[in-house]
Formats: sequence, structure tokens, C-alpha cells
Amino acid sequence: MESVVPHTRLDLDRIRAARQVIHPQFLDTPLYECDALGHRLGCTVSVKLETANPVRSFKGRGTELVASRLAGQGREAAVCASAGNLGQALGWSGRRRGLGVTVVASRWAPAAKLDRIRALGAELELVEGDFETARERAASIARQRDVRLVEDSLDIETCEGAATIGLELASGTPSFDAVLIALGGGAMATGVGHVMKALLPAVEVICVQPLGAPAMTRSWHERRVVTTESADTIADGVAGRYPIPEVLDDLLEVADDAVLVREASIVAGMRMLLEHAGLVAEPSAALGVAAVLENPDRFAGRHVVTIVCGSNVDLDVYQRWVRP
Repeated sequence: MESVVPHTRLDLDRIRAARQVIHPQFLDTPLYECDALGHRLGCTVSVKLETANPVRSFKGRGTELVASRLAGQGREAAVCASAGNLGQALGWSGRRRGLGVTVVASRWAPAAKLDRIRALGAELELVEGDFETARERAASIARQRDVRLVEDSLDIETCEGAATIGLELASGTPSFDAVLIALGGGAMATGVGHVMKALLPAVEVICVQPLGAPAMTRSWHERRVVTTESADTIADGVAGRYPIPEVLDDLLEVADDAVLVREASIVAGMRMLLEHAGLVAEPSAALGVAAVLENPDRFAGRHVVTIVCGSNVDLDVYQRWVRP
């Protein structure tokens, strides 16, 4: 299939250049076939492991670009809303460059994520409510302090940082025919999807979201922004309710499908990743496995890549999830 450069906000040359900015600890993450997992799922499964880094998620790829640009502009501070992983990553990248980082999060976010944000030296402000409440407060702080508001998925650096995962997939072996990507705000889905359509257009780009937090998936199917009144899922990292229009436009250009999965399938996916791949995965990172579990006929005999995108969990809660 002939490649066609997708019409998104992203740029392949900038994505390639991003590899020179991102700290090597976040690059060239493991990509390998997991025979035990594939045997259980009835297809060939390759894992792209985005947890073997200082913040245990893929988010550092994007925050490295954000922090580098801010430091180059002489800026001294930034603020973001986070379900946990972005805040850790921005704290890590900001600390390396002398940036003061403020993170706004829900007080109901996993304690392990909040503790790590504090440990990285970021100022942490907790709000009642969910991620969308945190996003409103972060925007208010940015206005009050006249500092950069880092908005995951809207800020192109977060998408193009995540897109470097796609470059690594495209240069890896062996070939695969589908990639399963957790869908929340859309940075990873639009980033990886852009690279796939540009370099490996025959690969099916499938986005996966919890049934209890379906806003972006519904928006993709209806080709318009669809918001939800609430989000109810253990996959806190993808539990947004207000899709960003610009991100949806990009997603419509690069995604072949967007599917919803049940909570029981997410838990089963986490358990399978632990039992058959030896991997601790937070709920968002198990969405790809959940998608195969819910529709095995679709993937039978195929070679799929699932991106294990984070491993920040509260141990007690995680043990309750994975215990048979």
C-alpha cells in the first residue's frame, strides 16, 4: 500500500528531530514477541514496553520536548493538569532543566502517582472532582501566574513526542498488521497513528477506550465532539470527558477504528500481562489486551502490537485487581 502523508497538526520531520531532544532513557524501548501471551490470545502479540523508564510511562517523550522548548525560551515555570503520569513526566523533565512545575490532580488519583509527583519536586495541588476539574484549575493557575499551561494532546509536543514510539515500531522487526493504542486525550493515538499512516499505511490503527469513559471514541464514530457527564472506569489515565476538537480532527485522519471495552476485560488484561508477560500494567496499559479478549475472531491469526504505556499503580489496589 502506498503511503500518504496524513493531514494532521503533526509533522514527520519534526517527529524525527524530536529523537535528538528526548532523553535516551525514554527512547528505543523494548519491542518483542510475547509467545505466552499470544498463545493465550490466539494471535501473534508483540509488546511495545513504555514502562522501563524513570517515570514508568510513555509521557516522558512528550514532556522532554515541552521542557526543552520552555527552557530554550527562557521560561521558568509550567503548570499542567494530570491524572498522574503526565505530572510525573513533566516534573522529571522540568527538574532536569530548572523549571518550576505545578501539577493539578484529583485527590482521588492513585496515591502512588501523587506521591511520585511530590518526590520529583513538583508543587502538587489537589482538587475535588475529576480530571476535567483539574484541567480548569490548571488553566486558572496559568493565567494567574502567567506561566505556560501544558495541555496533554492539545500541545503538539505531547503528540509528536509520543509519535516517536511509531518511528520505533516502523523500524522494528518483524512486520505486524495492527497496533492497539490506549485512547484518552489522544496524544499517543494521534502520534503513533500519524507515523503508521505515513510509513506503514497497511497497519491497522485501532484505538481502545473503556466503556465507562467513551467520550473520544464516541466522538470519533460520530465525527464530532461528544462529551459525557461522568467517567466511571479504573483506567484513570484515559478517563477524560471533554475531547479536544483539534485532537479529534487529527484522530479522524489516522485511526482506522475505535473500540470500547468492559472493566472486566481490562482487569483480565492486567492479569494476563502479569501472568504471561511478567509485566505490571496499570489499567490503561491493558486496554489493547482487553480489545483482543473481547473480539478474538477479529485478531485470530494476525500479528498485533500492543503498547504497554504505563505501570504506575497503587500496590494494594493492583493486587486486588490481579488476584484470581
